[in-house]
Amino acid sequence: MTVDNLIQLAVKASQTAYVPYSHFPIGAVVKTATGEIFTGCNIENASFGLTNCGERTAIFKAVSEGFTNLEEIVVYGHTAKPVSPCGACRQVMAEFFKPESKVTLVAKDQSTVVMTVGELLPYSFTDLT
Repeated sequence: MTVDNLIQLAVKASQTAYVPYSHFPIGAVVKTATGEIFTGCNIENASFGLTNCGERTAIFKAVSEGFTNLEEIVVYGHTAKPVSPCGACRQVMAEFFKPESKVTLVAKDQSTVVMTVGELLPYSFTDLT
């Protein structure tokens, strides 16, 4: 699956976002190391701390299906510039992706910024055992 296909899936995922408070839809697509695809959107709650971001929704869907070796993530926001994940999403990404895993951030005009998980969160918490 090409990055353009993944971007289109992320755009589509953003269309199901539940965002009655922020009106800020996000769509995300995760590709596993074995090629499975999982999508996610942000899901808000009146108690804002209970809101879940699109990135974490996609990651948690993959993990809940038994896939913990994730390879690539695409994050789309209906924004003027490519959208950046929040700190919580960055840390969750660091848990399930390798530091060199590809991250594509996408704006509404489909312009992109491409980086790695390690570049996105250089000083992440890691396995402390």
